[in-house]
Amino acid sequence: MSRIVVDPVTRIEGHLRIEAQVEDGVVTDAWSSSTMFRGIEIILKGRDPRDAWAFTQRICGVCTTVHAITSIRAVENAIGATPPPNAELVRNLVMSAQLVQDHVIHFYHLHALDWVDIVSALSADPAGTSALAESISDWSKTSPRYFAGVKTRLETLANSGRLGPFANAYWGHPAYRLPPEANLMAVAHYLEALDWQREFIKIHAILGGKNPHPQSFLVGGMAVPIDPNEQASINMGTLEQLRGLIREARDFISKVYIPDVLAIAPSYLDWAGHGATAGHYLVYGEYPETADPGASKVLPGGIIRNQEITKVEPLDPGKITEYVTHSWYSYEGGDGGGLHPSQGETSPNYTGPEPPFDFLNVEGKYSWLKTPRYDGLPMEVGPLARMLVAYGSGQPRVKALVDHVLSALGAGPAALHSTLGRIAARAIETQVIVDKMEDWVDELAANMGAGDLRICDNDKWDPSTWPDECTGAGFHEAPRGALGHWVHIRDGRIANYQCVVPSTWNAGPRDAGQARGPYEQAIIGTPVADPEQPLEILRTVHSFDPCMACGVHVVDGRGRKVAEVRVQ
Repeated sequence: MSRIVVDPVTRIEGHLRIEAQVEDGVVTDAWSSSTMFRGIEIILKGRDPRDAWAFTQRICGVCTTVHAITSIRAVENAIGATPPPNAELVRNLVMSAQLVQDHVIHFYHLHALDWVDIVSALSADPAGTSALAESISDWSKTSPRYFAGVKTRLETLANSGRLGPFANAYWGHPAYRLPPEANLMAVAHYLEALDWQREFIKIHAILGGKNPHPQSFLVGGMAVPIDPNEQASINMGTLEQLRGLIREARDFISKVYIPDVLAIAPSYLDWAGHGATAGHYLVYGEYPETADPGASKVLPGGIIRNQEITKVEPLDPGKITEYVTHSWYSYEGGDGGGLHPSQGETSPNYTGPEPPFDFLNVEGKYSWLKTPRYDGLPMEVGPLARMLVAYGSGQPRVKALVDHVLSALGAGPAALHSTLGRIAARAIETQVIVDKMEDWVDELAANMGAGDLRICDNDKWDPSTWPDECTGAGFHEAPRGALGHWVHIRDGRIANYQCVVPSTWNAGPRDAGQARGPYEQAIIGTPVADPEQPLEILRTVHSFDPCMACGVHVVDGRGRKVAEVRVQ
């Protein structure tokens, strides 16, 4: 038996440590630990609630907009503000652009290197790569000459010895299975995706002034003018620019991203049998249909228990609690019980070992993440949860795409509860949302044509119109999953603020009953060919797209060792 420590897990946002117990080449137990503390919730106390979105948006340097919209919704819920339809449409476009870009970046730049061996691509035949690419898509860049150029660029990088982020990967690992030609195709699309995402996210600059952290959010609406007759406003020319970016994105996703997923997956079909959690899923729902009087959402909310996707039940946020039994926090009433986020406390209490240390005290507190539970159960959140709830709820577009992907892979619905299922779900969701984006542009154009230029509810902007004391909750389906903010306002100021983020749901430590969190459960049963190169563990962890914290990096200018992978 050996104890593997992966610290830090790279190609994620923030600091994550995974400890895993391995017996006979298989993980038998695991512990997930976030090893950094931020304290944004403490910083917000006493501040103007209308400013909270600007602070919470800085929780993450990758998720950018997601905390802004959730904070705005929480404050609006507390004070009774209702954004007009145009504001909802602009918000949908900003949030969907974030999701589409984020999912593509995750697949190519964060997760693909767990499956794609770049060194193998150096021996690829460009003509063979061209034939492979043409067999799966009619994408324009598929010629032998094009792939020969990519191979030359790769050879130049390898010969330079300056490999940057590619220097410490597990190249040549026996778990890599793609032929050289498929690896070269994936490298080419890795590079193309870098250029594509830079152009696509201009949607945030157009609608929000900049990226990351757009500046046009506003309690009650959006701070971006709409006027077809004004150059400095969102006008018909602006909408046509948005349409162009969306159409280019749809082309890239349908002709590059989706085909790549379907081309790579057959070599790793056994990963449909690894990475399952307890099978409980939580979704708040997202993208309100502004033209629908019933306020339905493109992605419905709901709860699934025990992998029963045909039984989607309504979500009750009142059933959410957070535990700190194994977290470096303390509760005034004792650490054994859970608190609803509206009554949540953020009192840091580090009791872990002083670095350097070999292993965490996993019998005690071992993470800066709290432990959320729904009705006492650990819940997986994210693209897989959303696609399962949408599928089980009968969402036509999701159902058609899920059935198509399963048919192409020769798999049944049970395969979705896995590492491979998360990859497929993320790709399917990207296609669903990018297909919807132009509809929102069209609705915005129709409103403008009808003379409806409303973009903000000003009636609730003045704090003198608010109750002396009020509480509110805001929810959003961020790229990585269900995100909730809870705010308590007293005398026009924030008395308490709590966030329960997607990676808290997925990466949190054990609860008071010792039930594992989704990361910890999903890693169990993972085969590990080489404990000193635990590529297989990274595959499942990366499939969740971890986001542990924001803009914090491990850097030491004097060249000291700051992390390592160890085996006992």
